[in-house]
Amino acid sequence: MDAAPTLIIFGATGDLTSRLLLPALGQLLATEPDRKVRLIGAGMEDWSDADLKKVAQHSFAASDSEASLERVEISYCQADITKTADLKALLKGLTGQVALYFAVPPAVAAAACEALTPEMLPDGVMLALEKPFGTNEESAHVLNARLAELVPEKQVFRVDHFLGKSTTLNVLGARFANRLLEPLWSAESIDAVDIIYNEKLGLEGRAGYYDHAGAFVDMVQSHLLQVLAVVAMEQPATLDETDFREATSAVLRATTVWGDDPMSSSRRARYTAGAVDGVEKPSYVDEPGVDSKRGTETLAEATFEIHNARWAGVPFTLRSGKALSDPVREVVVRFKPVRHVPVGLTGSATGAILRFYLAPDQMSLELNLNGAEDPFVLERATLSADLGAGQLLAYAEVLSGILDGDPLLSVRADAAEQCWRIIQPVLDAWSRGEVPLEEYAAGSHGPDSWPVRR
Repeated sequence: MDAAPTLIIFGATGDLTSRLLLPALGQLLATEPDRKVRLIGAGMEDWSDADLKKVAQHSFAASDSEASLERVEISYCQADITKTADLKALLKGLTGQVALYFAVPPAVAAAACEALTPEMLPDGVMLALEKPFGTNEESAHVLNARLAELVPEKQVFRVDHFLGKSTTLNVLGARFANRLLEPLWSAESIDAVDIIYNEKLGLEGRAGYYDHAGAFVDMVQSHLLQVLAVVAMEQPATLDETDFREATSAVLRATTVWGDDPMSSSRRARYTAGAVDGVEKPSYVDEPGVDSKRGTETLAEATFEIHNARWAGVPFTLRSGKALSDPVREVVVRFKPVRHVPVGLTGSATGAILRFYLAPDQMSLELNLNGAEDPFVLERATLSADLGAGQLLAYAEVLSGILDGDPLLSVRADAAEQCWRIIQPVLDAWSRGEVPLEEYAAGSHGPDSWPVRR
């Protein structure tokens, strides 16, 4: 059997590692009993190997994979990853498949990339970087250029765990493997698409990052635009990383704000004091670490259009927010109504609606059918199917690709830049105060003036 791959986690003492990466690694190992991993943690804290092993044991237990810990060789190295000397010592002598996971703030990751040199990197090393990738299109371009100096593009894994969500990938099967849907997947039959990801959670102590990013960057730029690209992509010849990522990138290159008018095509709001499921929440501006002068939004919406023959004229509306009463997480495809309903049929004749739920993993199709009591009166009926949560957690899918050197579910360099290009007009309009910052009570559906998207 080949030597176990080496996973080096920069920022091994942080929350991302213990809360997401290590439980995902445990699940991956439990699912694949022949897989082994050498785990090296790096951080500024004065930890020992035993300290990291203790965290790993707790994280593996949380994912019901504690028995898999015996297949992980764990060590810890105290290091400043922004210093070339520390990185050289950390990477010296590593062979086989190696992956470096930057579980650190974006500024630290960028500084570490500057400190790295091609000579110190093992052959075939994968560099995995978390979102947000840069802070605007220019900074993303600069970071991409630096990464290109270090390794080929196929060895860079820009993490978007939404691409590892089973339901996101289930869109491909439903669309491309069903003659019922594939010919209808265009502006000829589809009226609008909504992609919504709302949460009951509030800030939850994340002010250090979130108060600078806000809902629009945190979710729409970083995740939901990638979901849009999967929904709207042309059918690729294969699902290998070249064809798949070219198809999604082509969508993003064609995407702009609806009507090139960010003032009328975007909304923003933030929560005030309220209660979510009976738990009192303070106003966002009163959360620890928040600077109210920044005007950070906790709910954001924007409508986009895709300038190609398939999608011209179809609005794609992306919405995400925090501290909301209804955690709607779905892709909603709204079909156009039929052109004519025979005289004699009454009742609802609105277009069909296909929903892919991002949590739980389900899909449903709303149709017009003859009523049970009077067959001449149309009624709305819903057909549904459970898709299953998938074998692996989203981050386990991500780690699988990183450890195996497969960038299929990563964001390509140009796509990372395009996402910033797409949202910049909205950010500019907001910074000029052209779009009001509305308010909604925590535990509500959002501002009363906003349209309900269900």
